[in-house]
Amino acid sequence: MTGPDFSKAELLPVIAQDEATGDVLMLAYMNAEAYQETLETGRVCYFSRSRNKLWRKGEESGNVQEVKAIYFDCDADTLLIKVNQIGGAACHEGYRSCFFRQVTDGGENFQTVGERVFDPKEVYKKN
Repeated sequence: MTGPDFSKAELLPVIAQDEATGDVLMLAYMNAEAYQETLETGRVCYFSRSRNKLWRKGEESGNVQEVKAIYFDCDADTLLIKVNQIGGAACHEGYRSCFFRQVTDGGENFQTVGERVFDPKEVYKKN
């Protein structure tokens, strides 16, 4: 085995983790092409399921992810990428992590536990 096994599934889940803090930043997906580009460039490239195309993290926001280390699990069907998160936010809603809401009260409510780093309306201006 030499790496992730894209024959099992066209898209493999990818966990992005901040190398310095250990914070889980996001979950996304990669196909073989996105994985190869990530290896070649040292910047994380995902596959956007909603846009059905390669998504170079930070191409609009400037919040790119530099690859520090890549791991794959025992089944070779999930990736963990330790990154240097440039720009302070991994989440398209402007938060450092996509996991900024905590479930509370036995699942009845949630609370926001992160602070916005940027205003998405300003960053993702749609013409």
